[in-house]
Amino acid sequence: MGKRVVLAYSGGLDTSVAIRWLSDQGYDVIAATVDVGEAKDLDAVAAKAMRVGAKDAYVIDAQEEFCQEFLVPAIAANALYQGRYPLATALARPLIARHLCRIAEETMAEAISHGCTGKGNDQVRFDVAIETLRPGTKIIAPAREWGLTREEEIAYAEEHGIPVSATVENPFSVDANLWGRSVEGGVLEDPWNAPPEECYAWTKAPGEATPAEMVVSFAGGVPVAISGEELPLPTLIAQAASVAGAAGVGRVDLIEDRLVGIKSREIYEAPAAVALIAAHQEVEFLTLPRELLQHKAALEQTFAQVVYNGQWFTPLRSALGAYLAETQKAVTGEVRLALGNGRAVATGRRSPQAVYDQSLATYSAGDRFDHTAAVGFITIYGMQSQAYAKAQSKAAAHAG
Repeated sequence: MGKRVVLAYSGGLDTSVAIRWLSDQGYDVIAATVDVGEAKDLDAVAAKAMRVGAKDAYVIDAQEEFCQEFLVPAIAANALYQGRYPLATALARPLIARHLCRIAEETMAEAISHGCTGKGNDQVRFDVAIETLRPGTKIIAPAREWGLTREEEIAYAEEHGIPVSATVENPFSVDANLWGRSVEGGVLEDPWNAPPEECYAWTKAPGEATPAEMVVSFAGGVPVAISGEELPLPTLIAQAASVAGAAGVGRVDLIEDRLVGIKSREIYEAPAAVALIAAHQEVEFLTLPRELLQHKAALEQTFAQVVYNGQWFTPLRSALGAYLAETQKAVTGEVRLALGNGRAVATGRRSPQAVYDQSLATYSAGDRFDHTAAVGFITIYGMQSQAYAKAQSKAAAHAG
């Protein structure tokens, strides 16, 4: 047994080529594939790793772990980077890094490797997580080091008999997990080009979409049932993705500000994330008081930025997680969503812990709001602005 390296292996172009490249550098490659819900045949992925040249291949089922430790906080934060991207890839990277570190410890590997390029966000997410969890580990990023273009990578794979799905004609780079799917590269690099339909796999085009209705139930901020059927969270997310995707919900075409300082054009498909976050926000509007909603909104943006920037294993992210968990204690109820035309729109919501009180809100019989109290409230509410205006008027008169 020579030098050992644990490689985060997806079965795609970058990591398949990396097995051969690392082997040529004198490493025994241990491929590690972490199942976060990409819906691949992972046994086939592991077999491919061995066929390409890995000495061993691990497959780790981490879907429940991904849901409970990473997606539950993201739902609590209504986490959308730049207001649109549900952070699917960003949320999975620290979990994958944690398993890479564990396998490296178990196999006494001196190095950990990943397939990230030198201008992406994922290199930061992996490197920072690995350096935090297993200090002193050597990190090897072949795609960052070998200087090959994507076309040259494809040629390298063909030359060495490495089977990959990417071609010069279809050079898309795809990543997927339970929470969403990302696509970049090829014709998408010109932001004027409309995304070709072959970019999409989980959502129907507007003309082919089937409108639907879905009721999502939450308990303590966590989705627990769809249309009355209680489901384990991984199953619930997959079902929500199927229903919302068929209705054309979840397509995101974004000019994104990467952490490394460049803008990139990204296509995302996140039907479950878009629908569930929309429903979750509606339960919060119903159950949380105004001041909490206002302050929480600012920290939601901070949470999204922290996750995007690869800072999961930091005191800030931990503290934000504790705050968000506290806010979710009353977020119980259900929301009816109308899904169609690419949108998820709430048409009804109810909760046993609703702050909304119909007897105070109604203009009909049964109105319990004390209208006479409004006069005093308005007087006190406007007192300071009136005092300021009076002072300015007096100052202007003296100046004249």
